[in-house]
Amino acid sequence: MAERIYPGDSPPSSGEHSNPKPAPPSSDKPIPQPGTYVVQIPKDQVYHIPPPENARRYAHLSKRKSSRSTCCRCCCCLLTTILSLLLAAAIAAAVIYFVLKPEAPNYSVESVAIKGFNLTSPSPLSPEFDVTVRADNGNDKIGIYYEKGSSVNVYYQDVNLSNGALPVFYQPTNNVTLFKTALKGSGIELTAASLRSISNDQNKGTVPFTLKLRAPVKIKAGSVKTWKITVKVTCKITVDKLTAASKIVSKDCDYGVDLW
Repeated sequence: MAERIYPGDSPPSSGEHSNPKPAPPSSDKPIPQPGTYVVQIPKDQVYHIPPPENARRYAHLSKRKSSRSTCCRCCCCLLTTILSLLLAAAIAAAVIYFVLKPEAPNYSVESVAIKGFNLTSPSPLSPEFDVTVRADNGNDKIGIYYEKGSSVNVYYQDVNLSNGALPVFYQPTNNVTLFKTALKGSGIELTAASLRSISNDQNKGTVPFTLKLRAPVKIKAGSVKTWKITVKVTCKITVDKLTAASKIVSKDCDYGVDLW
């Protein structure tokens, strides 16, 4: 019988089987070979899971940040409130100033009578000063209450010679008040240099003293009365002699207040 011959086929060679070995199945993806590989993943697709100890630390830090932010908010609220109160107080003070037009009272020493200075005796001195102070309140709408707790002191150089207090009284608006206060000292010992100095000053007719006055007062405007304010007056006075008939040669007074 004749053999079949197919077009394009070569005749089988001798010794080969008639059924050929089937080819391996084709695949779109290559089969990886055993070994080590580097896998590249896009950065936005990487998810990091911290270890437990780092997670606890992160939670602790997050809690601290939350506490700090709350504290900062409280501080900001407190600061805003304080600034608002200060602004309101400043506005109120400005309104009061323009409505009342306050003026500082004027103080001066009108006369001084001196006793108890025996500069020829070595025994301690007991000086006495009868001082007349003039207080001028020129305000139209403000009165002044002079309260308890005042003090008046007379110094020669740095030595406190005598002390006393002002009377308690009320000074109305547009008023001038003259009040006398008796100042006394006892057991005052001056050094030999101070005795020579005050004796020389008396011989020259110019004995300098410093009078310091401190008085707690309350300001009255209409029906409103303020808290206690301390009036401070310091007067530099010079007298011609250390007797009851002494006269003031010169005087210069400074005035100030302590609001609290």
